[in-house]
Amino acid sequence: MHFYINGEQVDVTLENEKTVGDVLKSFEQTCEQNSLTTIAIKLNGSTVPARQFDEASLQPLKEDTKLELTVISAQDVFDSLSSLITPFTDIKTDVENIPILLQSGKDSEVHKTITELADLIDQLCRSVTFSALFPEKLAIIKIGEKTTADFFADFSQILGDFKNALESKDTVTIGDLAEYEIGPRLSEIAETLKELHV
Repeated sequence: MHFYINGEQVDVTLENEKTVGDVLKSFEQTCEQNSLTTIAIKLNGSTVPARQFDEASLQPLKEDTKLELTVISAQDVFDSLSSLITPFTDIKTDVENIPILLQSGKDSEVHKTITELADLIDQLCRSVTFSALFPEKLAIIKIGEKTTADFFADFSQILGDFKNALESKDTVTIGDLAEYEIGPRLSEIAETLKELHV
């Protein structure tokens, strides 16, 4: 059997493991002892979706079985969240400058800021999702007084309005949303990340 963790081949000694499921169960115990969790499984080059996990687990181990696992640690998630503090602090200023950039005809800079903001929010959502895998290490994250789900449901609506205002070049609405709606929420995100880092 060929066993890989995060792309690195690892030597394993099989004891009584006869199936893929036996190996995964044994590995999960090691993960629990080291604050790790498996987030993706590949079997013989194919990703195993959650709905096919039971079926894949029953497969017998063979000499050429290739099992690849992607694992993360609580520390990985914490580091990922911490790395977003400065970007969220910085992008607040960039977003609040969008009306001035539009008035100056600097549409490409506006587009760059919006793309960066979307990427940051995507990274944050991914990290927050992973943090839920380690409830004993990372407390449930709240932004302001809201759960992350409620916060982003509300924020998505505002970002939708912002996108519509950008498309119609409604600089008054863009300025109001940037200053009074988006900016304060970006500050809340940055503050939440700073508190996690303490």
